[in-house]
Amino acid sequence: MTPAPLTILHVDMDEFFAAVEVRDNPRLQGLPVCVGGGAHQRGVIASASYAARKFGVRSAMPTAKALVLCPDLVLVPPSFERYTRESRTVMEIFRSFTPLVEPLSLDEAFLDVAGCERLFGDGIQIGRAIKQEILRRTGLVASVGVAPTKFLAKLASDLDKPDGFRVIQPEEVRALLDPMPVSAIFGVGPRTAKRLEALGVRTVGELAARPRDEVLARFGASGAWIHELANGVDPRRVNPRREEKSYSIERTFGNDVTNREALLLKLFEFCEELGERLRDRGLRGRTISIKARYGNFQTLTRSFTLDFATNLGPRIYSAARGLLARTPPGPLRLLGVQVSSLEDVRTPLQGDLFGVELARPGTEADTQRLERATASVDKLRKKFGPGTVKPASLLASASAPRPTRLP
Repeated sequence: MTPAPLTILHVDMDEFFAAVEVRDNPRLQGLPVCVGGGAHQRGVIASASYAARKFGVRSAMPTAKALVLCPDLVLVPPSFERYTRESRTVMEIFRSFTPLVEPLSLDEAFLDVAGCERLFGDGIQIGRAIKQEILRRTGLVASVGVAPTKFLAKLASDLDKPDGFRVIQPEEVRALLDPMPVSAIFGVGPRTAKRLEALGVRTVGELAARPRDEVLARFGASGAWIHELANGVDPRRVNPRREEKSYSIERTFGNDVTNREALLLKLFEFCEELGERLRDRGLRGRTISIKARYGNFQTLTRSFTLDFATNLGPRIYSAARGLLARTPPGPLRLLGVQVSSLEDVRTPLQGDLFGVELARPGTEADTQRLERATASVDKLRKKFGPGTVKPASLLASASAPRPTRLP
């Protein structure tokens, strides 16, 4: 049997948010830098440098806990506009080698480079070229995994971090996988790992050795999936058009917010950002939802489905504002907005019997003016940066605070 070719790459930017901050402020080099919210604001760590990780600090950890682990932590407030800009550059680099790019987040993606050999060499050569090009164009470091499948490529990119480059050859799959804990398998969380441990299964090799029917009977369809991965089998293809089901933004406030005007301003900011994301991806959505969590942790959701899909911030806000008005008054600790029921912008919008487009609230002329203005603003943002143009009501949030060393 011919060995599976090494055409699947997983590229993961190292400490992405933190690395951007260190690159832009060299004085932070070597310090335990984290990107996230302040401890007094119920903040959470979004990204931790490797210097901070040595103290046990991890992403998604409450900032208060991170401060206990690392008293000299340097906290930098997030600048998602800059991170998004760098992410676009990285994705452009990927697509300069292959059209088969499946982004997983701002800082990682799968690539399938089959058929690109005559232009750029084999998967290993392409992986090294991508790594060098990212460093040249952005000054940032990526870890790259090259393997026959998506599961193995992602595993490979994690093995030698930071600044890693790892190739998993077909003949070394068993020797590599067998001693690993079952938690290394994608889809095996803490609960599944405990159930497997109760059966005497602690390593990937022990899981692979179990009869498939037995694992299927005990764990259902997910059992078949984890058993295949344990045996190095992963039929998933790199999907550059992976269907997105929704886009959302939510924030936990530093202090509970009661003032409805302040909440509406935050809601408008979210809706503007969601509209920009949707337009950037060539999408629009029909269903608008909000999520409100009160100071007592009671959480409410409200949804409304528009007659026609939109990707315009003011239109999203119009629906979201009405939903917020339907929630009881009281101090909120969290507010979020989601747009779902997505469709491609090329999908024709339905008109009425007389040919008048009924797409959105307001008159047709109003909608066309808003679309033209929005398109012009998008062009300016792409040319000069995401923060170039902001609605007047959001100008107060334009300047981000400087990094602070926590006491």
